[in-house]
Amino acid sequence: MLYNYIKKFFLKKHFKLNANEKKILRKTAFNHLDPYVQRKCYAILFMSFLLSASLVGLILGLTPTTIRNYWKKYKTGGIEALKKTENQNNKSALTPYANSIEREFNERPPSSIVEATARIEEMTGVKRSLKTVRLFLKKMKFRYRKVAGIPSKADPDKQKEFLENTLEPLLEQAKKGLKVVLFMDAAHFVHGAFLGCLWSINRIFIKTPSGRRRFNVLGAVNAISKQLHTVCNDTYINASCICDLLKQISVFYCNIPISIILDNAAYQKCDLVTKLAIDLKIELIYLPTYSPNLNLIERLWKFIKKKSLNSKYYEKFESFRLAIQNSLEKCDAEWKKELAQLLSLNFQLFTSEKNDAA
Repeated sequence: MLYNYIKKFFLKKHFKLNANEKKILRKTAFNHLDPYVQRKCYAILFMSFLLSASLVGLILGLTPTTIRNYWKKYKTGGIEALKKTENQNNKSALTPYANSIEREFNERPPSSIVEATARIEEMTGVKRSLKTVRLFLKKMKFRYRKVAGIPSKADPDKQKEFLENTLEPLLEQAKKGLKVVLFMDAAHFVHGAFLGCLWSINRIFIKTPSGRRRFNVLGAVNAISKQLHTVCNDTYINASCICDLLKQISVFYCNIPISIILDNAAYQKCDLVTKLAIDLKIELIYLPTYSPNLNLIERLWKFIKKKSLNSKYYEKFESFRLAIQNSLEKCDAEWKKELAQLLSLNFQLFTSEKNDAA
């Protein structure tokens, strides 16, 4: 008699899930933003281990009837039925105001979830917890994003014209192998701590050297192959460095038409550089002023800083320089696949309205 009672309470016959179904349920239970959907997934998973609706209900704090209803919905409509049913029956009180909230927050983004909650209450009269507002905003595709800066003097119209009429046609030729297109720029790494973000329980403090020595890297990256060419020193970058890099590139891409995209730094537009470029049959194409967003190699310099300097202390300049040099060498080997994704030929443009608002 006791055995029959235990069997009735603990075991549920004819309830099986295949490995793929369990995988989908686990993923949904872990990643879905709605806690009610998460709970449904856990209920189905528990029952797949032959636990009865009574025991699963006891574990999750629900009635056996509710657990059985979850199973019926899953049996008829799968995982989507669990999600859809919850969305229909538990609509947020904020849902009717979603469009007005989206317009308001697009025009004036809140700086914190506390501010967002207060402004939503002021707009709608609906008071909700910080957690509820956070989940609601995430469902609307809002994310807590770092603000990016753009030069205040940038001309969006000139950038768009340059991208469409000059840069994109060049890149199409490069893709077909008709010419080589490279992006050139210099990076100046100052000997000091590059403070980034780390996963930690307590805040971490990093020592930083007091010196101001710089390690300079003049680089050119191939738009298609992502091959990196560099000239380095610890003094300064000048026209002579540009000439050295042009000669290096000319030898490497012998008998192939070469175009180099670069900014308007004075040492890159002087007679010494332009005359050598003509002699080497290298086309120099200057970006519109204040357009770092159109120079592919700018992404590479951020990548190098993150890989070699992020929250690391180098007491001596020699070890600091060596760390950067090692990172540069890995760009054409160990990190090539990672860079292929980072240096995709997609360029951010900005509208005049956004610039004015800034």
